[in-house]
Amino acid sequence: MIVVAGEALIDLVPQQRGDALTPLRPVRGGGPYNTAVALARLGGATAFCSRLSTDAFGASLLERLAEEGVATGLVQRGPEPTTLAVASVGADGSASYSFYTGGTADRLFTLPPALPEQTRAVSFGTCSLVLEPGASAYEELMRREAGRGVLVALDPNIRGDLIPDADAYRSRFRSWLPYVSLLKLSEEDAGWLGLGLPELAAAGPAAVVLTRGGDGLAVRTRDGAEYAVPGEKVEVVDTIGAGDTVNAALLHALAARDLLTPGALAELTGDGWAEILTFAARAAAVTCSRAGAEPPYGREVAEFGSR
Repeated sequence: MIVVAGEALIDLVPQQRGDALTPLRPVRGGGPYNTAVALARLGGATAFCSRLSTDAFGASLLERLAEEGVATGLVQRGPEPTTLAVASVGADGSASYSFYTGGTADRLFTLPPALPEQTRAVSFGTCSLVLEPGASAYEELMRREAGRGVLVALDPNIRGDLIPDADAYRSRFRSWLPYVSLLKLSEEDAGWLGLGLPELAAAGPAAVVLTRGGDGLAVRTRDGAEYAVPGEKVEVVDTIGAGDTVNAALLHALAARDLLTPGALAELTGDGWAEILTFAARAAAVTCSRAGAEPPYGREVAEFGSR
């Protein structure tokens, strides 16, 4: 089982580009939430670890997890409102967000008891590692599980508007890296952090995967090896959920090869990485080809690859 820990929220997505007053369509989302759904659709055993509101949005978020086959036994509940993210979609399909997080349910996440015995990896990321007091609980969970030998994956998916002290966050981010086996981040994330692939890989992770939009993906391993694959050509509707899909696809592909241990990940070489990165690029391309965070099922990635 892969456990995904982090926030779930409601994206409010404009129905027309370029009109600030266009009606907004509520869509279930949040980086970790999208990752959990994507993992389940790809066919893996997945659990979601978070705190959801008991309001109508929270109930809808929980309902979708059940529909997608994501285990919800680690989901906490509370009466506070659900976090909202208002999306803005550019002419090229790229998305940016404004967040409404004051007093919301997911911020009050607390450290859970032991994770299921069959847990092989835990994935963290996005707002959940920024917004206190929940951020400290997620951090404690990360350190605890890494100490038990569980593979820790991290996708920072940085939202600068939510970070009041950038230098403090950068320092805290570096403190996580010795506990992280798989770090996935975008070129924009790396630029905001002021860190390149060599620095990131040297700080602890067995592998650092960098997403480069339409230019594809690259990985840098702890021993200094680098591999890359090109992007997959697709007509982009929007990029919502693309990075989350990459994160899920990487974890799914590693699990399928029985590589969800820190030691096994460090031993992966060029041909293996090429296959895994290509699978992730194809999965992200399918997501980009349709509106909102709608990650593909395993069969759709296979069909895309056979075009």
